[in-house]
Amino acid sequence: MTHNIWGYQDSAGYRAGTDLTGFTVEAIDGTVGKVDKHSDEAGAASLVVDTGGWIFGRHVLLPAGVISSIDFDRTTIYLARTKKDIENAPEFDKERHFGDDDYHRLLAGYYGAPHT
Repeated sequence: MTHNIWGYQDSAGYRAGTDLTGFTVEAIDGTVGKVDKHSDEAGAASLVVDTGGWIFGRHVLLPAGVISSIDFDRTTIYLARTKKDIENAPEFDKERHFGDDDYHRLLAGYYGAPHT
């Protein structure tokens, strides 16, 4: 089976059309930040996460395929990645990279197949 890093895994429990803005984002080893913006566009589903002070107020773009589960009651998204994975991700510029195909290919190569 081929995994599309830019699509929600069935096991994540994403509900199409749900606004995830404001949800807390948790890596395997701790909190990453809060969802600033999200897209559920087919083939380009992603989250823009504001990391707050954790990594100098940086924003990161996370492909939907790195989400392991979503707890709608707790408004929390759980990732199948560590904080270090997020911290070391390619630099994200909200103005330039959100819809940039080359940047999406770079991230797809960085995050690769899902960790289980």
